[in-house]
Amino acid sequence: MNKTIYLDNAATTPTKPEVLQEMLPYFTESFGNPSSVYSLGQQNKQAVAQARERIAKVLGAQANEIYFTAGGSESDNWALKATAEAYKDKGNHIITSKIEHHAILHTCEYLEKRGFEVSYIDVDENGVIKLDELEAAIRPETILISVMFANNEIGTIEPIKEIGEIAKKHGVLFHTDAVQAFGQVPINVKELGIDMLSASGHKLNGPKGIGFLYMKKGLKVKSFVHGGQQERGRRAGTENVPGIVGIGKAAELAGETMAERTAKEVELRDYLINRILAEVPYARLNGHRENRLPNNANFCFRFIEGESLLMWLDMAGICGSSGSACTSGSLDPSHVLLAIGLEHEIAHGSLRLTLSDANTKEEIDYVIDSVKEIVEKLRNMSPLYEDFVKNNK
Repeated sequence: MNKTIYLDNAATTPTKPEVLQEMLPYFTESFGNPSSVYSLGQQNKQAVAQARERIAKVLGAQANEIYFTAGGSESDNWALKATAEAYKDKGNHIITSKIEHHAILHTCEYLEKRGFEVSYIDVDENGVIKLDELEAAIRPETILISVMFANNEIGTIEPIKEIGEIAKKHGVLFHTDAVQAFGQVPINVKELGIDMLSASGHKLNGPKGIGFLYMKKGLKVKSFVHGGQQERGRRAGTENVPGIVGIGKAAELAGETMAERTAKEVELRDYLINRILAEVPYARLNGHRENRLPNNANFCFRFIEGESLLMWLDMAGICGSSGSACTSGSLDPSHVLLAIGLEHEIAHGSLRLTLSDANTKEEIDYVIDSVKEIVEKLRNMSPLYEDFVKNNK
């Protein structure tokens, strides 16, 4: 197969042509500042308002509860740091999980250095947070629970409704990092008891450099970026109008196509998982078998290094990853895989393949055949595998 096969949609996605088409006028013709009083600016103010409404509709939220940011990492930072600041008189304790994205974990580390206490809750072997442990960790001084909607590496979807109920029962705010889930699974923030939610445009066929934070009306969380009065005084800086228009259109398309699109992804995902587990010896699936993102398949292959597998796949024209794109420069095994109980040497042999509805069964067959061939080659070069085979004859 001569073309590139892209299976790293959890890292980023291509911007859909319809999204780009809607964005283009705001770079050149309709370039006005939305804060300006003249019509060139006011028409852009309306475009920003429309994008806010589109996103709110997909979330079951109100338009005035959507605040635009530069992406998921900023939204996560805002949710945690500004909540810590706003509610520090009530308490200094935050609860999160051990498998969060580093935008959450590193922000928690930052807050710990400033006097806040953080409880990191365990997950089971499928990556599902332990609800009894989470509820037991709540104290009188607990101000926030932050648990991701679905894990970016292994795809496991967390019991968000149950977490929301626990948070409400104890009078604690609940934030979820939904960067991977928004546009992939149905989300209604009111029904799920979510107070704050982070999302990013480039994960759902929108542009990079734009995201949003949903904040339930009535929260006293203040500004994260200080300056002008943009975003109703909560996030300063001239609005990224093309990006905002883009994420609004991408969210609308994701909502409209979700059922049909994800059904195709699930079919291809399960076909990929079933063949890999049946045809590649000493392979294991990471994450919950059924309750996972529609497009996520994460494997570990014993006796190989994930980075070597990725390089060989790249030479075969296949784009995958060994985990989060944000940690691809690290030689340490995934903190997520360690948290679900894998040993270091097994965790090092991980491969994450995340599909889209643009992929075909022919492509997936080619990927499976390539993985089988490359894993076999790498194992034949491994003294550990050679010893294992000798000892098990």
